[in-house]
Amino acid sequence: MLLFEDVTKRYPDGTVAVDGLSLEVAEGELVTLVGPSGCGKTTTMKMVNRLEEPTEGRILLAGEDIAGIDPVLLRRRIGYVIQQAGLFPHRTVLDNTATVLRLLGWRRAPARERAAELLDLVGLDPSVHGDRYPDQLSGGQRQRVGVARALAADPPVLLMDEPFGAVDPVVREHLQNEFLRLQAEVRKTVLFVTHDIEEAVRLGDRMAVYGHGRIEQFDTPATVLGAPATDYVASFVGADRGLKRLSVTPVEEGDLEQPPVVRLTDTMSDAVAAMRDQGARWAVVLDGKGALHGWVPAEGADGMVSPAGQVAAHARRMEAWLPVGAPLKQAFSTMLQYDAGWIAVLDGDRFLGVLTPARLHEALRRSIDADARELARADVLLETVPDA
Repeated sequence: MLLFEDVTKRYPDGTVAVDGLSLEVAEGELVTLVGPSGCGKTTTMKMVNRLEEPTEGRILLAGEDIAGIDPVLLRRRIGYVIQQAGLFPHRTVLDNTATVLRLLGWRRAPARERAAELLDLVGLDPSVHGDRYPDQLSGGQRQRVGVARALAADPPVLLMDEPFGAVDPVVREHLQNEFLRLQAEVRKTVLFVTHDIEEAVRLGDRMAVYGHGRIEQFDTPATVLGAPATDYVASFVGADRGLKRLSVTPVEEGDLEQPPVVRLTDTMSDAVAAMRDQGARWAVVLDGKGALHGWVPAEGADGMVSPAGQVAAHARRMEAWLPVGAPLKQAFSTMLQYDAGWIAVLDGDRFLGVLTPARLHEALRRSIDADARELARADVLLETVPDA
């Protein structure tokens, strides 16, 4: 969708903002551009909609050299979202959202109708917020309006220049979640500039780490964190890159342990026998439909529960669980939240197994080794320290 071919931006004073950039962004891909201030990432973005003109090289949009497209018409084909959203203070939220549509010749009524649909898409009720003005919205709400306005004409490309950088961390995380949900629905080709390495890792399908006018590494966030291409990249992503990688490493079925499993209607004598067979001090409890209900402990004076009665009389509710495919960071957070030595992993309502701290660590190691050795994660054999 977007192709940079040996693009250089040199200013009259000799400053080189972008130096020989070659980069390809696939259709529907979200690429984050991350690096220190002055490294060229915003200049790269501005050259796409010709707010800056390349000194050398060319940029192609869907195979067409943008140098041959009228800049005004080009910008109407590209969504642009900036910090603070850049809304017109004298226009209502609906009219702000419909701005590009009106420029394209839409009549006011259908433009506002389309704007209302987009506000609903970004999580703002048009009946509540549509007739308000920007100064009556929170910072996070203004950013949502900015995204809705950028999507109004259904552009193939979306440029986002630190769109969430001016809001507090709680709102920022919420906006990131909403944008990931939105991107899953609309699948735009996105260039997303940020200073925040964690934001780049969390949002990007791939990320470009800038040095000074050049890209030092362009790969998936997991690969950048697990196998930095240069010392510069390793330093930039930080010594805690292993922890950051938790955000982009999903829980897989092969990471799980299989504990004893019993049903609510089973007798406790059967449950005790199942736990003894596996040397376990607890068992997972499923309900009559096979969905997770909770767990039953092996406790009591003799180390086991009384074998009298049914499991239902002894079962405890299970709050520490998450879906398969969730990031390891979420798994770690859930363990801490519930002070849990293990968490259940589900596929819909179906119980798959449990993730323990040891298995979480193994999953992270396998993921890093898999990327470094270009193997499937399941094919990685980990070396372990032998027992003394």
